Amino acid sequence: MSPHRIKIENLSLGYGYSLHTKHEIFPPFSAVADKSQLVALVGRNGIGKSTFLRTLTGLQHIFAGNIYINGKTAAAMSRKGYADLMSFVSTETVRVMHLKVFDLVAMGRYTYTNLFGNLSVNDEKIIIDSLKMTGMDDFIWRNVSELSDGERQRVMIARALVQDTPIMIFDEPTAFLDIPNKYEIILLLKNLTRTKSKTIIFSTHDLNIALMLADKIWLMANGKMHEGTPSQLIQTNAFDEMLAGTKLKIENGDIKFQ
Repeated sequence: MSPHRIKIENLSLGYGYSLHTKHEIFPPFSAVADKSQLVALVGRNGIGKSTFLRTLTGLQHIFAGNIYINGKTAAAMSRKGYADLMSFVSTETVRVMHLKVFDLVAMGRYTYTNLFGNLSVNDEKIIIDSLKMTGMDDFIWRNVSELSDGERQRVMIARALVQDTPIMIFDEPTAFLDIPNKYEIILLLKNLTRTKSKTIIFSTHDLNIALMLADKIWLMANGKMHEGTPSQLIQTNAFDEMLAGTKLKIENGDIKFQ
């Protein structure tokens, strides 16, 4: 069995519009993610970050190459197999009238319930514990539509938590949040890698957060995937490609104007 939670080999990103037409948007690359690791996926708009995450989570067919999850070939996994190993929170905002926080989080237990979706006493305990862990237990019977963006994002993390998967994937979890909430959310995710041994991957446009809090960065730039710790990528000037054409530079680990 592979020692890596996630192993990506020669994966290229793209779309197959028909049996005879394929469009590659990012050339082959390889990368790994391990247990208890917080990985930040960064890159400019339109480079393929969301496509990558959708491919990684099985929501989009693999264009070319291989993905291994806990040593298993992702292409051969069923939807149930994916749901047992990986949870995914997208950028889409949940706005459903009259849906309670408890009920939204409970949806994450669907793979564990019976044919009728009935929750056991243990299921309910897991839901409440997840809401406590994300600081949302006081909102348990609040309507989701009444929550702020930061509160709603915490609820979505709680929903991913109750799915109880070793891997959690987040597409722009701090989008539209203010600076304090951005850091709180990513610190919460980092804490989960430490206390629950989760492997967590999140895409972000906030390079400062990635540099400060991520254990590893996957940097998509100029048709290459640069992989390493923040300090390793700074030392190899990997961010220069991403910041080319801007008035920004990285100096002593901080983003600064030139």
